[in-house]
Amino acid sequence: MINKLKIAFLFGIFVLLFSTQVKAQLKPGQLIDGIAAVIGDEIVLESDVDEQMNYAKQQGAASADKCDFLENLINNKLLVYEAKKDTLIENRSAAIKEQANAKYNQLLSQFPDEKSMLTAYKFRTGYEMKNAIEKIDTDTYYGQAKYQRITEKADVTPNEVTDFYNLYKAQLPEIKDEVSLSQIMAYPKLTEAHKDELINKLKKIKQDILAGETFESQARIYSEDPGSAPNGGLMKNVYKGQMVKPFEAAALNLQEGDISDPIESEFGFHIIQLVKKSGKAYDARHILLMATPTTDEINTAKKKLDSIRGLILAGKLTFKDASFKYSDDKKTKFNAGVISGADGSSKIERESVPGTISYELAGLNKNDITTAFDDEDERKRKVVKIIKIEDVIPAHQITLETDYDRIKQMALNKKRNEMIEKFVNSKLPTTFISIDGRYDSCNFKGNWKKESLKK
Repeated sequence: MINKLKIAFLFGIFVLLFSTQVKAQLKPGQLIDGIAAVIGDEIVLESDVDEQMNYAKQQGAASADKCDFLENLINNKLLVYEAKKDTLIENRSAAIKEQANAKYNQLLSQFPDEKSMLTAYKFRTGYEMKNAIEKIDTDTYYGQAKYQRITEKADVTPNEVTDFYNLYKAQLPEIKDEVSLSQIMAYPKLTEAHKDELINKLKKIKQDILAGETFESQARIYSEDPGSAPNGGLMKNVYKGQMVKPFEAAALNLQEGDISDPIESEFGFHIIQLVKKSGKAYDARHILLMATPTTDEINTAKKKLDSIRGLILAGKLTFKDASFKYSDDKKTKFNAGVISGADGSSKIERESVPGTISYELAGLNKNDITTAFDDEDERKRKVVKIIKIEDVIPAHQITLETDYDRIKQMALNKKRNEMIEKFVNSKLPTTFISIDGRYDSCNFKGNWKKESLKK
């Protein structure tokens, strides 16, 4: 049953969130090819369908039917088409174009030059690639906006939740072992002596540049920014607001060609050279020395967290208050330190807990707190943590008593799906739809086959 539900919900949550996020990250070698379908004045490319299928297979999707994936995409395109005509949905064309330019420049910073990037992504010109990124972001925005407009009043009563459960309970999956976890995370602080060492090294590099070395060569040798170092520290067309505040403030206070004194950001210490400033954008080079803590600095941070752990265990401080006061993790400190699972809930499948954390949790029970240990954040920066096991949920069959919120979300998704389906069906008679003849054998759920493109 759950596989059927997943298929049914594809053209709601899956299409609008999952598929657009996948496509938002262009991959080297990606090639835009022929047209699979036209909906209004919106186009579904054959490569769109293939990417959907390939990614879904990697994620273990039950359906491998290309027709299903095409129908999901044309459903979404119809929403995009209708959203662009909806006067209550804000036109964000200018903001999306600017965002596309920023993404383009971010990708460009990972290559030695524009030609190398365009070759890798199989685009002929930068203009063509920017248009592709802009199109993806446009579809994402309008598809999600229309979906929200249609389903904004969706709700389910307790009786509807019960009815949904009674109808599907024999087919709902077993829940695997789960845990609920909270954390306090801290970045080890560098000693003043360590900071001075990094600052003095950057000052020496700056002196060497002023004495005749090029900024580009010094960046390639010394910079620890993997994105820009191979390109001589160059970051092109950086838009205001794109970089962290200390970096941007220093860069924009320079005259073209000038080099800043060392400045500190959350990533470490930089010297910056302003290359060019034009309107809202600028080109800059920088050399980054990352704030990588030493073993002693990590141990000092561990001792601090272990002392906080002691206060919590002694009843002098709650974990919630300690997280708010001491945690450096902005995503959890205002939520009592609770770590969210993949579905946004507080329950996490045990087998999906990262290895470092899983090792620390071994042998612990509900309400136990780990001793401080070191880990990495999503940017690979060193952190230290203590983690509390808030709850342990053994594997079990879904029931209303143990999983009401989960079942309610399933019932709500089903209702949203039905609202979208009703809306789509109401637009089919008056919307131009043309599907390539390669899909003539598809048995679509909706009445899409009003006209076929010639093979």
